[in-house]
Amino acid sequence: MAMNLAEALSSITTHASASDWRAAIRLAGDGLVAGGATTDEYTNEMIAAVEKHGPYIVIAPGIALAHSRPSPAVLKGGLSWVSLASPVEFGHSSNDPVNLVIGLAAIDHDSHIQVMSALAGVLSDSDAMARLLAASSADEVRDELTSLAAQAA
Repeated sequence: MAMNLAEALSSITTHASASDWRAAIRLAGDGLVAGGATTDEYTNEMIAAVEKHGPYIVIAPGIALAHSRPSPAVLKGGLSWVSLASPVEFGHSSNDPVNLVIGLAAIDHDSHIQVMSALAGVLSDSDAMARLLAASSADEVRDELTSLAAQAA
C-alpha cells in the first residue's frame, strides 16, 4: 500500500517568505521542531550541511530536500513542507530557483526509505506538483497528498 505523505507531514506552510536559502531551510526546520521531530540544533545542522557540501539538497527543479545526518537532535522521523511565495536561489547550477522546501528528519539511515519512495512518486507527477504548489492552505496540500496516495494504492 502506498504511503500517505499527508500523514507523515508534521507541518505544512504555504506561500511563506524567505529572504535566502538559509531562511528557507530555517522555515522547514521550524516545521520539524513544531511537529516534535527535531530540536533547533537539527535546523542548524541542515544549514551547516549545505554550507559544507553545497546545494546538493536541491534535488529537482524548484525543489529542495533539506536534511542532515541522523543525530541526537532528531527526536523522531518527520517531514515538513514549505512552499515559498517567491523562489530563492540555493546556488544549484540547474535546479534553482527553489519554491518548495521539504524538511526531512530521520532517526537512522534506513527509516526514511518509504518516505523517500512516496515523495519521489509525488515529485515526478508534474500535474500534482502544480496543484500542490498552487495550494493556499495546509488543508489543500493534505487533501491533494491524500488523493494521490489513494490513487497509488
